[in-house]
Amino acid sequence: MVISLEEAKLYLRLDSNEEDTLILQLIEAAESLCMDIARIDHTELTAEAATTRIAVLYAVAYLYEHREEVNQKELLSMLKALLFGIRKVTF
Repeated sequence: MVISLEEAKLYLRLDSNEEDTLILQLIEAAESLCMDIARIDHTELTAEAATTRIAVLYAVAYLYEHREEVNQKELLSMLKALLFGIRKVTF
């Protein structure tokens, strides 16, 4: 994982352990989204941690805060902007 559960909870300003499972699932989903958008695999995602950490944290926060009604266009647009510098032209 690019970010830990503790980092995500700190970013989300959560103190309790009640939603740990949800947060871990959101981290996995965020990493998967970032890999798809940047067109990279998990090894490259980890290698580009300086860039991808921010994108993953943003995605986790967005998905957490908008769990009832996610605006995919808005989320994907921001992730593309954050990951533009490492995005591969083709797979």
